[in-house]
Amino acid sequence: MSTGTLYIVSAASGTGKTSLLKALLEQTRGIAISVSHTTRDARLGEENGVHYHFVGKNTFHNLIQDGDFLEHAEVFGNFYGTSQSSVQQQLDDGQDVILEIDWQGAQQVRKAMPQAVSLFILPPSRDALQERLTGRGTDSEEIIAGRMSEAVSEMSHYAEFDYVVINDVFDTALGELKAIFTAERLTVNRQSSAHERMISELLS
Repeated sequence: MSTGTLYIVSAASGTGKTSLLKALLEQTRGIAISVSHTTRDARLGEENGVHYHFVGKNTFHNLIQDGDFLEHAEVFGNFYGTSQSSVQQQLDDGQDVILEIDWQGAQQVRKAMPQAVSLFILPPSRDALQERLTGRGTDSEEIIAGRMSEAVSEMSHYAEFDYVVINDVFDTALGELKAIFTAERLTVNRQSSAHERMISELLS
């Protein structure tokens, strides 16, 4: 069995990353979204082990001390992290794994697992992004401006990634996303591992 590939997918809020990844998972076999650990309480409808691994702060800090996190961060007083042992088990089982993390988390993961493939999703324009961030029009101009500023800061790190997908027409962006996963599965290393016996017989 060939080892899976670790994918890092980042994007600014409002870019459509979640919708693209949802469609990708529905249409492509052998891909899973990594389930992060968090110290925050579960929200209504969230399941432990499905949406997050909900743990106490002592448990979380013990995992940090054990060096089990590929990346971790504190957000508004709660801690979030990606377990390296959990991800590695999925990869060893031949499954491709997606980490949905920001550019800072991506930097941490690349240091720990430099073989990871990274993708950044961009909106087609600032106007399109602002329209998506505005949503239902219930937020103040100040809040929207803050979201835009944060998004621009996030997007400025796009060049640190291996691939860039521009989410203008959804189906086109989804096709490009699927093409990246297909191409990575056709590399010599993946194909040699997946079809070792067949190739050996061809060359015998």
